[in-house]
Amino acid sequence: MSDLPRLTAAEAAARLGVKPESLYAYVSRGLLTRERDATGSSFDPLEVEAFARRRRRSLTASPGGRAPGTPLMVLDTGLAHIVDDELLYRGRSVARLAREQSFEQVVMWLWRTDALRPPPAGDIAVASRTIASLGEAASPLDRMLVAVTALAATDPLRDDPAPEQLTRIGARLVTGLPAALCGDGGTGPVARTLWRALAPGSRVDAVQGARVVDAALVLVIDHDLALSTLAARVAASARAPGYAVVTAALGAFDAPLHGTASRAAAHMLRAVRDGVAAPAAIARAVRDGGRGIPGFGQPLYTGTDARASVLLGLLRDAPGSAEVLAAVDAVADEVARRADARPNLDLALAALTLWADMSDDAGSVIFAIGRTAGWISHAMEEYEQRPMRLRPRGRYVGPPAE
Repeated sequence: MSDLPRLTAAEAAARLGVKPESLYAYVSRGLLTRERDATGSSFDPLEVEAFARRRRRSLTASPGGRAPGTPLMVLDTGLAHIVDDELLYRGRSVARLAREQSFEQVVMWLWRTDALRPPPAGDIAVASRTIASLGEAASPLDRMLVAVTALAATDPLRDDPAPEQLTRIGARLVTGLPAALCGDGGTGPVARTLWRALAPGSRVDAVQGARVVDAALVLVIDHDLALSTLAARVAASARAPGYAVVTAALGAFDAPLHGTASRAAAHMLRAVRDGVAAPAAIARAVRDGGRGIPGFGQPLYTGTDARASVLLGLLRDAPGSAEVLAAVDAVADEVARRADARPNLDLALAALTLWADMSDDAGSVIFAIGRTAGWISHAMEEYEQRPMRLRPRGRYVGPPAE
């Protein structure tokens, strides 16, 4: 038997979303292979992942078929869209925006405002103290969530229903959250403040590091209608204020299939960088996560996720990135060969955090800060629609009344 980590029958069935009987039917039909020993059957994680991807494509292509993840609704938006595998914000190339403009410049353009005014120093201090009260066990997103609440509590206009309050609140959040996480009382450009918060002991030059973080913030602002963005729009549909919109979005964002996916990708890359063979690291990540290969696959693109291409390209031009990118390439080559999947944003964020000597959780913070600008943008769109239009109706399928 191979010495690579393998999936048990139960793990393979769970990954495919089928019953064990169906799994063994695939084996009998020659669609999957298994190895058997005294402990039972086991499966190659990458073979299972490749089969899962083929199966999803087959379900999507079948007449009347509906693969997992098929949208329940379609909402009009004038923000992000993808054309020929290129991500655009209001018709402008995001790759160019990330390379040529700062996060603040892009946000002001999206929000049609001329300034992003940070909260007063006293409000940031309250948010920093609230974060500090959580202790070291709190996750980065726990810290962000309480900081949003603290910035709301110190804002006397938090419940003002005027639409223009969304941009004012959004500015308080995208500038104030990095400052609160930093905890040193300083403000300044968002990327530089976030760099101080996430990479205080990094060997990377701070100016160079902040520049790459700045580009990452631009790249993650919006991307079709992600679950967290839908949550933001649902809250905005009820005319929730900006703080509540972002809080609702963070609830959906803080999930391993969405906002925190880069954590597992970072752990996998770290193992390869530290000497673990790429096949073993990938197999272990698939087995331990149970959700596919972390950092790979994005159904909105036919090839590599456009955001990953830009961010990994910037890292290739950055000094001191060779070791991390060697790990990226080793993993990407193995996954392309065995599972026909391409890198996504999560792998690029993981590479950024590894290069910058950040924690494995740091990618989710960068993602959430940048996406906050997108959530506010969507709230602005939703405020222009009929209130409560996103309140669905349920269809009862339980037992009949007695």
